Formats: sequence, C-alpha cells, structure tokens
Amino acid sequence: MYTTLLSSLISSLSLCHHLYADDKQLFLSFHFSDSQANISHLQNDLTQITSWMTSNLLSLNSSKTEFLLMGHKRHLSKIHNSTLLNLLATLASYLTIIFPFLIRCLHYLNSAIITFVLSAASVPTLTFTAKTVAMSILHSKLEYCNFLYYGLSKFQINRLQHIQNALAQAPKFKHITPILKSLHWGKVSERIEYEIISLTYKILNTTQPSYLYDLVSIQPPHSHNTPSSPYVTLIKPSSSLKVTHRSFRHASPHLWNQLPTSLRIPHPNYSSTSQQLLFQHAGLTFYTLLSPSITFSLFHSELKTYLFRKSYPSP
Repeated sequence: MYTTLLSSLISSLSLCHHLYADDKQLFLSFHFSDSQANISHLQNDLTQITSWMTSNLLSLNSSKTEFLLMGHKRHLSKIHNSTLLNLLATLASYLTIIFPFLIRCLHYLNSAIITFVLSAASVPTLTFTAKTVAMSILHSKLEYCNFLYYGLSKFQINRLQHIQNALAQAPKFKHITPILKSLHWGKVSERIEYEIISLTYKILNTTQPSYLYDLVSIQPPHSHNTPSSPYVTLIKPSSSLKVTHRSFRHASPHLWNQLPTSLRIPHPNYSSTSQQLLFQHAGLTFYTLLSPSITFSLFHSELKTYLFRKSYPSP
C-alpha cells in the first residue's frame, strides 16, 4: 500500500511495469536504431523514480537492481557500447548490466541440471515413500518456471529429461519409458507444454493477467480465410525470426490449436459478434469463451490425459 502511488508515476513516464510486494520491473521496447534515445529516456525515468523513493524515505537496493537487454543477437551487436556506458555512468551504484540476457538463462539451466543430478543420484531405489518425496521435492523444482524452457534445443531438453530418468532409478540396461509410464510421469517436454496450455486456459476464462491476455488474439468463428468452426481457435502471429517462436505470443496459439476439439468447445452462447461473455464467480465478474461444462478440474484432468498419451503414444 505504501508504494502503490509509484505505479501512477511509472505509467506517466510511458513505461510498462509489473509491481510485486517489494519488487518492481520496468519494461521498455524499442528498435535497435533508436537505442540511444530510449536509453536516455530510461535514464531520466529512473532518476525521477529514485527521487520519488527518496522523498518517501525509500531507497533502491543496488544489489538487486539489474538492467537486462534482450533482443536478437544481430540487433544487440549493433547497439554501441557507449550507449550502455552512459547508462552505467549515470546510475553506476544501482545497475548491473546483463548483456545478453540468454547467458543468464543458460547459466541457470546448467546450474539446475547439476543440482538435480546430484539430488537424483542420492535417491535410493524408489519405494512408494521415495516416489512421493521425488514428486514433491525434486519434481517441483524441475517444473519451477519450466515454461521458460519452451523452444530449447533437443539437446538441452534431453539434459532435463535425464534428471527425470535418474529419479525413476531404472535398473541398469532396462528401458526407461515403461518405468516412467508406470509411474504416470509425463515427459519433460509435455510438462512444459502443460504449463503453457494451462496458463492459456486461465487467460481465456478470466482475461487475466491482462498483459498476457493482450497477446492472445481469438479467431472469429466466421472468417474469410478459414471455414466456420465452433471451437475456440487462436490466431498465430507471423514472424520470420525463429527466436520469437519461443515467446508466449507464438507458443500459446501453437499449442492451444493442437488440442483436441473436446477441450476447445466454446460457450453455447458464443457468437462472432460477442467474443466475451460475462459470468459471476465468488462475487466477481469474469469473462469466458469456453463452455461452462468444461470446469477447471475437468479441463486439467483431460489435458493431463492428452499430454500423457502424447508422451507415450500407443503403438
């Protein structure tokens, strides 16, 4: 409550932002050719934010403040180092520059793999109790923010799969797939897809979070380019950059449109002229496109079944 007014200040500075309890993230998107002007804009904005915090008896935590520059490698290479040095010179005590961002992601992935392999190696042959421990402790860590792994190379995904295989403690020279299937453990790639599809389902039902809902475009039932369909279909954005296919904007419609039609049945009153339908729940008003017969628990149960069969297709 004490820092709520900071949101108004950030919005007035033409910055996108997320606010948490005591953490703030600022976002600024720009073309690489306009990097100098936008970095200067960010400098001025951070100065105003710092002044606001000082006047309200607050201070930035320099050890937790970072500047992340994300973009295609070809574009990042064209941004002059002097531009970044100007930012450091102005706010050297507050910012740590990470350039490029992918280095940090891969470092986290490598650290996670080493940690999990060591943990998995310490698990004895799986009894019922050991299975429960593996699922609650190690699997939960393996799945933490795992949707960020979507689109990684097969080599990196296989490294994560080896962790899950080690948890299963298969006897030497015995094929791992039947063991994983008997444990009802979906493979890593399908578990990643589950998180993205589950989040998409939440967005279609509640329109929240708004910053992700704005990235989802719903194809009208009667389109000039496609035949009429009674199922909720998301529009796939076009892009020639392979790296963008890892983004939620691309991953969400790609995975959602592959779902069985039984999971994409729209609301019975859905029409091309009304893409959003109000419904009440716990005193709050939400929007939904999906049939009320597809409850939260039923959808996720059917989704798990679908992805499990995808992990272990019948011969």
